[in-house]
Amino acid sequence: MPKKVKLILNPMADMGRAWKTANDLRPIAQEFQGELTWSGTVYPTHGIELAKQAAEEGYDLVVAMGGDGTVHEVMNGLMQVPEHKRPVMGVVPIGSGNDFAYSMGITQKSSHALAHALKAENIKPVDIGLMTDEQTGRKEYFDNTLGIGFDAIVTIHSHKLPIVKGFMMYLTAVIQTILLNHNPMQVNIETDAENFDTKILMLTLCNGPREGGGFMLAPDAKNNDGQMTYVAVQKVSRLMMFRLVPEFMNGTHLRFKNVRTGEFKKLTLTSDLPLYIHADGEIFTTFGSNLKKVSFEILPNALKVVGG
Repeated sequence: MPKKVKLILNPMADMGRAWKTANDLRPIAQEFQGELTWSGTVYPTHGIELAKQAAEEGYDLVVAMGGDGTVHEVMNGLMQVPEHKRPVMGVVPIGSGNDFAYSMGITQKSSHALAHALKAENIKPVDIGLMTDEQTGRKEYFDNTLGIGFDAIVTIHSHKLPIVKGFMMYLTAVIQTILLNHNPMQVNIETDAENFDTKILMLTLCNGPREGGGFMLAPDAKNNDGQMTYVAVQKVSRLMMFRLVPEFMNGTHLRFKNVRTGEFKKLTLTSDLPLYIHADGEIFTTFGSNLKKVSFEILPNALKVVGG
């Protein structure tokens, strides 16, 4: 059992309901026998700073309490410290998608998830993806999925939909994107296994099987096998994109000839159009970006996480 625990809460997760959820979890936290402190995030990227600080202060377990964005920030903070100083990460899923928690087999019931995380009995090493902006050198880690093109634009639209939440929020944003942002790009994709040119609407790199709270993009992807799966939707009509939506939900899209997939350890993408990118649902580049070349690699067993 860990001796020194930091809980990092995003009070705005789950459309602001996370604060009440966390308050309900206080009795479980108070039962913990070691040293336990809470910190709340108050601005974007604050979770990165809090997690890094916790690692430097000798915490041996840092728990992300929120959605995939909170997990993404906490993980990025932990990845900034040397591996021998890196605490174990726990997750209490109280967000909209909770896709990383799903990949780890963590229960959606927050009280059970916190009690389980504090015991820290089932610790698993997981792979982490690393993205490098080839124009500026900016780097970002990601733990679950990274999307370029279509699903990045879906993420941008979903952040502007405060009325709906969870899977319905992402589905509404998918429909908006098909109607408003149907712009295929000419790309070169080079991996350690292949090199090809094609026109695509979307490229998603999958360390886990699911994104958007219910889209099974890479049903067989595992975050501990030392490789990542890419899923590319090549140039298709708007009608075909609508046809593919239920297939993505069911994980049956890979049977279509316009959907290409493969495994890689390293991947470089060069595009003729600006790249819109999300990492674990957090927007990396948005409209107005001029980024056209980016590279990725998998870092095997880079982070220890409390599994379900």
